[in-house]
Amino acid sequence: MTSASTSSTTDGPDWPRHTSEVRPWRSATRGPREDRMLREVTVSLPPLIAEVAYVPTAEDAARIERAAVDITRLDAVHGPVLSSFATFLLRTEAVASSRIERHDASLADLAKATIGMRASKDAQVTVAAARAVSRLVDAAGAAGAIELDDVLAAHRTLLKDDPLDGPVAGTLRTVQNWIGGSDYSPRGAVHVPPPPELVPAYMEDLVEFLRRDDLPAVAQAAIAHAQFESVHPFTDGNGRIGRALIGAVWRRRGLAPTLVVPVASAMLADTGEYFARVNAYREGRAAQFVRYLATSASMAAQEARISADNLAELPGLWRSEVRPRAGSAAASILDALLDHPVLDGDLARQVAGTSGAAAYEALGRLTDAGVLSRISTSQRHGVWAATEVLGEIDDLTRRLREA
Repeated sequence: MTSASTSSTTDGPDWPRHTSEVRPWRSATRGPREDRMLREVTVSLPPLIAEVAYVPTAEDAARIERAAVDITRLDAVHGPVLSSFATFLLRTEAVASSRIERHDASLADLAKATIGMRASKDAQVTVAAARAVSRLVDAAGAAGAIELDDVLAAHRTLLKDDPLDGPVAGTLRTVQNWIGGSDYSPRGAVHVPPPPELVPAYMEDLVEFLRRDDLPAVAQAAIAHAQFESVHPFTDGNGRIGRALIGAVWRRRGLAPTLVVPVASAMLADTGEYFARVNAYREGRAAQFVRYLATSASMAAQEARISADNLAELPGLWRSEVRPRAGSAAASILDALLDHPVLDGDLARQVAGTSGAAAYEALGRLTDAGVLSRISTSQRHGVWAATEVLGEIDDLTRRLREA
């Protein structure tokens, strides 16, 4: 394999740099004169990485190992004990990953979208992101591999209902895209990915890299993510699928057999740092992003453990407040709230195993006690949410921002 040493003490190149190539450009849309007059564009050409060796320094290796231990401990300690925790972390990761892309849904709208009610576009996008993450990570765990078809399926899940990108959801792009700059052309772009005809070869190379087991899983996830973002294989959704790829690598490598570490929440705390480290990768400084992801993973795992403890305390606090009769509808709904923090009448009846009237009476009692909040005033389709459960998503992100 090609050797690429890493260094944690210098900013010198430690990985093959991106190269570039000038390509002709012709604007296909109307826009400012500067965009219409653009005649050429410099595209970025990432290295092929399937056989590039990664050997971290001792300092970086220790940081990577600490992150792996933190990830594994979170999964081993809390995954088997708190069955609802996997769903909570998946939802947390989807919310944070969507917010990085400026899809910022309120918790009330997110609850409505979760239950299938009409909600804002941001909320619908966030729910789709959770499904996409779950699909990619679960596929990696089930097959012990991450194939291109899995990535395409996750992308289809993410964007199949999008009015603009829905028709191309689950397919590699066939047009030139760019990041930043003008909306009409690559003029002033921060990054212009490789031309579309090169994308299939780049993705084949990335899949080969993902099959390797000769480098630490945390480093593999970091490099795979940065490479994916550099290739930018889709017209939209690259950031969310690229971050889902991190969890898929950790699932395939056995670090997190049941949980998704909410690393996007750590990235959301300082998106400027996140984007700067991805850009450093393009300059041939892979160790910077590896260290960044290792630190983010450790912080996310530590804060997730606090969230697990907070969530585990809630049922006891709710029972002491409500004091439901054993076997009652209220008691059954309380027992299920961590798994189902958002309910409508039908779900409440299923959870309680009782009639609609008894379920609605229990929902009213829990609302009066402050355990639930009614977030839909519709007489035909009421929706209730355990706001303390959903609020922990924002609390986790806040703690990471303040860390």
